[in-house]
Amino acid sequence: MAVPMKNGGMKTSRVIFYVVLSGITTGIGAFFGALIGGISQSIIAMCLAFAGGAMIYIVSGELIPEANNLYHGRMTALGNMLGLLIGIFAMSI
Repeated sequence: MAVPMKNGGMKTSRVIFYVVLSGITTGIGAFFGALIGGISQSIIAMCLAFAGGAMIYIVSGELIPEANNLYHGRMTALGNMLGLLIGIFAMSI
């Protein structure tokens, strides 16, 4: 997180501030996640489903198109299909 900000010309003190701020919010989120997760198994399932959906949205909306822009061959499509199959296989075990 810090490297792109530093390479973009941001001051070191501001980079450290944003990295620490990100870490604090992650810790607060983990604390509330542990509190809410202790309520019931269905709450945990809903939170995990939401997190999984958010990751699928990010990958399909940002990472896959960017990979296709960087490399215009068939390997990106083959890698995506292989990754999907490995994920399905891993979930079925």
